[in-house]
Amino acid sequence: MPDGQILQSEGSLNGDLSSVPGEMPARSPFHLSRRHFADRREETGGIMAQGQIRIGIVGAGQVVRARHIPGFLKQPGVRLVGVCNRHRESSARVAREFDIPRIYANWEELISDPEIDAVLIGTWPYLHCSVTLAALDAGKHVLTQARMAMNARESQRMLEKSKEHPSLVAMIVPSPYGLTGESFIRSLIDDGFLGELRELRVDSINGELADPETPMGWRQMTRYSGFNMLTLGIVYETVLRVAPPADRVLAYASKLVERRFDPELGKLARVGTPDSIQVLTTQEGGSVGVYRISGVSWHDPTMTITLVGSEGTIVYDLLQDEIRAARSRETDLKPLPIPAESRGRWRVEEDFLAAIREERPVTHTDFATGGLYMQFTEAVARSSRHQVPVRLPLQEFSNPSL
Repeated sequence: MPDGQILQSEGSLNGDLSSVPGEMPARSPFHLSRRHFADRREETGGIMAQGQIRIGIVGAGQVVRARHIPGFLKQPGVRLVGVCNRHRESSARVAREFDIPRIYANWEELISDPEIDAVLIGTWPYLHCSVTLAALDAGKHVLTQARMAMNARESQRMLEKSKEHPSLVAMIVPSPYGLTGESFIRSLIDDGFLGELRELRVDSINGELADPETPMGWRQMTRYSGFNMLTLGIVYETVLRVAPPADRVLAYASKLVERRFDPELGKLARVGTPDSIQVLTTQEGGSVGVYRISGVSWHDPTMTITLVGSEGTIVYDLLQDEIRAARSRETDLKPLPIPAESRGRWRVEEDFLAAIREERPVTHTDFATGGLYMQFTEAVARSSRHQVPVRLPLQEFSNPSL
């Protein structure tokens, strides 16, 4: 296992989930209202608004070191107090690199430190729930890497725990895709460019797993990733910013390369998660959708969201951050430049700190939105396993092994 991995009670896990520049604000039907935010300000009395925020890190993998730590260090009034990585040696390396004064033998020790105000969880999904629940109960704000959890039941536990502690910020590192143009697309929709949404088409296709000799990564190991598969969750989170949530799915997920070399076991092993996923959906409001998610396509990688309405069409190329659109009577899609004043950017660390200081609520991404994409992912897994449609939201979370 690489550095950044921390085992429960013995100090090991990893923190390597993707993040790329982009920005906010997202429209989730469940994000905190400004009235709620004002109530929270009254409840806490703005205790930390003027003070220094002390952060501890559980799992300092590549992305944490390359993006989140530098992002926090750029912000005023922040101290990185401690770090816990897979081994004491790797914790010490990170501490030396970034002048972090403390290292911990395990994540429980870090959580219990009274001189830490907020915790950055940079681990694989299999520890997100445990660390989050403990951190919130210890009175610490939480920023966790995506995906939110292993399954819908864990995400629901995290959401419920966050509601038990309304004075604490609970935030997930957002999907970096579409942040640049989401505000512009929402303005087009609000101005009636689409009319009534009819169809949603989502493609996320690449060749990262096309070669059967490619070793198994942690994302294909269900013991670390749970129900998370390919880019399904990250693109669904992105879709939620511009389209209604799904209320029904019918899915077929495949493991086209069934066995790969497992570096942990040192031999070929069965792959845990799919490398090709097809999903039919209906959305709230009556529109229909189709998702094509693949990691085994050698050529023409793409990641696009297409919104087809009664009055027009909008296509967002998430890899190029380019938008094309046309009115219903126009024959060709044409580029629509994203206005400078509408362009978003990546500001995760800034937003987390602003929420702690009660300057603005979390919009990218709160635990309610994370729960939506975890339920969608699990619904896809259940539908594929049993070859039946699955309705959303899920009504029970009792069997995470489905």
